Amino acid sequence: MPTITESISIAATPQTVFDLVSDPSRLPKWAPGVDATRVRVRASREHGTVDFFAADNPDAGVYTRVLPNGEGAEYQFTMFFPDGTPETVVAEQASVVRGELDTVRTLCE
Repeated sequence: MPTITESISIAATPQTVFDLVSDPSRLPKWAPGVDATRVRVRASREHGTVDFFAADNPDAGVYTRVLPNGEGAEYQFTMFFPDGTPETVVAEQASVVRGELDTVRTLCE
């Protein structure tokens, strides 16, 4: 199963990053291509996890985690693709994810 995992260091507290990415109303600010009304967010402040699932398909998800990194945070993002997904589609989505992570960093710093 094709997978992408991206990570970004952010000069902000893990709490600041978690508060941004776990708030569904703020999703359009950092992931404008995602329809927040069609996404269910499952977050655990204790574990630093923020997972996003399609409202109509709870098995299709994106898994993220906010980790402490020195005085800042690390935001990790993993997405799985169905078998047979063309490499070009995976590469395009990885580029989109990198842009979203850059936006998270900008909004948090």
